[in-house]
Amino acid sequence: MADLALLERLCCARGISGCEEEIREIILEEIRPYADCVEVTPLGNLLAFKKGANRAKTKLMLNAHMDEVGMTVTYIEDNGLLRFATVGGIDRRVLCGKPVTVGKGVPGVIGAKPIHLLTSEEREKSVPVKDLYIDIGALSRQEAEEAVSPGDPVTFDSLFDTAHGMIKSRALDDRAGCAILIDLLKKPLLYDMLFAFVVQEETGLNGSKTAAYIADPDAAIVVESTTAADVAGVPEDKQVCHVGSGPVLSFMDRRTIYDRAYYQMAFDAAKETGVSCQAKQAVAGGNDAGAIHVSRGGVRTVAVSLPCRYLHSAVSLISQKDFHEAETLIERLAEKIAGGE
Repeated sequence: MADLALLERLCCARGISGCEEEIREIILEEIRPYADCVEVTPLGNLLAFKKGANRAKTKLMLNAHMDEVGMTVTYIEDNGLLRFATVGGIDRRVLCGKPVTVGKGVPGVIGAKPIHLLTSEEREKSVPVKDLYIDIGALSRQEAEEAVSPGDPVTFDSLFDTAHGMIKSRALDDRAGCAILIDLLKKPLLYDMLFAFVVQEETGLNGSKTAAYIADPDAAIVVESTTAADVAGVPEDKQVCHVGSGPVLSFMDRRTIYDRAYYQMAFDAAKETGVSCQAKQAVAGGNDAGAIHVSRGGVRTVAVSLPCRYLHSAVSLISQKDFHEAETLIERLAEKIAGGE
């Protein structure tokens, strides 16, 4: 069962796309005693091979991404305020007023023009990113430049809470997937398997594209988080998936048509292990499977996702039950695929 303390450590570490070093070091520390071979690729992916009791009949790669959405400093104003760009897909409605950390630990807050200076039309709209700024308390460009520079990463500050059987935190996408794969790698395996912890998923699936090329697998399981819209005001047929109803299986998204046999095999694995499971009831979004399944001559690919509310925001929410059941399902599904079923 994946460790909540490890998940907290992963979620509280910082690692927007292109700045995954802190996450990679935590994962390396956790898996080195258990992996037979570990490689860090030029782009920054972490590939770990572990021998099982049997040689795999199908060469399988299990994949999770290390990076999170965030921001980066683009310009420092004369008054010390920082302009920024988003890194990954962030809904601009969640930005204003959020506490953030810039660079190597500089606290700040995302600000905007005061509401009493807005027109009635402006008050009804979310503030464009170009009109937002980060305030670190500096009173001049010179003072700000002593602490930060253009290109510095910016991450949300948030809690890690496990009340009511849930997990609320920043970066559950996809540190929860990383935690699951770490725990699986620590266990005795029935078959040889390759574990890929990849970079830059949020900015174009770059890490998975290169990892799949190097690894050259026959099959892949992508472990992700996916949007759950089971909240007030959303019609039942638009809720996509439900928190607490088990891991989510996708038949298609905007980047991938998933292997139909593996999709059914995942439901079979859920039934065999007695865990809940649900189909993603929309063709939307995408994940590392989009790059993996078209690598080289093609890779048979399936995705197992955690239903997650408030994805790509300062605080997301998943169910502890879904988190643990996803690992059980993935372990059995990996055995079935690697065993040649």
